[in-house]
Amino acid sequence: MNRREALIALLSAAAVVRTSFARQDPKVYRVGFLGTAFASGYVRELDWIREGLRKVGLVEGKNITIEYRWAEGKPERSREIAKEFVSLKLDAILVHGLPGALAATRETSTIPIVMADGGDPVAAGLAQSLARPGRNVTGSFSFIAEEVGKRLQLLKEVQPRMARVAFLASSVDLALDVKRNALRAAAKSTNVEVQEFLIRDPADLPGTFNAMTRAGADGALINNEPLLNSQAGTIAALAAALRLPSVGYATFADSGGLLAYGANRPALYGRAAYFLDRIFKGAPPGDIPFERAARFDVIVNLKTAKALGIPIPKSILALADRVIE
Repeated sequence: MNRREALIALLSAAAVVRTSFARQDPKVYRVGFLGTAFASGYVRELDWIREGLRKVGLVEGKNITIEYRWAEGKPERSREIAKEFVSLKLDAILVHGLPGALAATRETSTIPIVMADGGDPVAAGLAQSLARPGRNVTGSFSFIAEEVGKRLQLLKEVQPRMARVAFLASSVDLALDVKRNALRAAAKSTNVEVQEFLIRDPADLPGTFNAMTRAGADGALINNEPLLNSQAGTIAALAAALRLPSVGYATFADSGGLLAYGANRPALYGRAAYFLDRIFKGAPPGDIPFERAARFDVIVNLKTAKALGIPIPKSILALADRVIE
């Protein structure tokens, strides 16, 4: 064999080797998404998660498979889903709030759990510390107490004469006491009376809003938690029909609510991919620090403001990260 033939043979052999490696299927990671609310209310959040996964090279249907389950506001269903996920021997479980994380940790101490959003994991007993969780849970969380107070201040600035605000929450919110305390402190500093209205099921919403108006509420503060987040469109429509100025979370303003303040949700949910990627590369979740939300948005829905005849102060418009027109 001459030198030219030898070189051709060598290149051909290298091509065969490359082809054989390319044909080997990479590991396909299996993840369970435990949604404690309704699927219809979390379409965008799932898109943000998928976008984050693509950025770290994880493509659904190619090298990662996600099993989606929704508890629709029923705690017992969350526990059933967690048990199912344990039986499937998944590589990780992804949740979007404290209830889902707690349901999952009751069923497994070994399968890694990533929380895309939620309240303080240390206060909930999910982690020994933020810097070193120490258990099988890690992820992101936001400043829920601070958010509640900021929302009330925002609504009061838009409605200076507001004397009574209705606080809409669900009875399954595990961080409700923390939010109550924060809201009481904010209400005292803004000279506003707070009336709490709890629901257990989305079917309770119309009657609850009618009760708010009968109680003389001048505005409504919508709690940020999975059950209410998934009903943003219904809640915004009820508030508009009763001409009740309202403030809530980003999805709420996007669905027709007047105002919103809270953690930047695309960044929060997209960040879940970072935690999954580190876990898949071998890092124990107990060694991966929890991260607090770093970006917070003020959102103003000018279309709703005009429909309600409410002028938005220039100071609020200047502060807004996003204005919906």
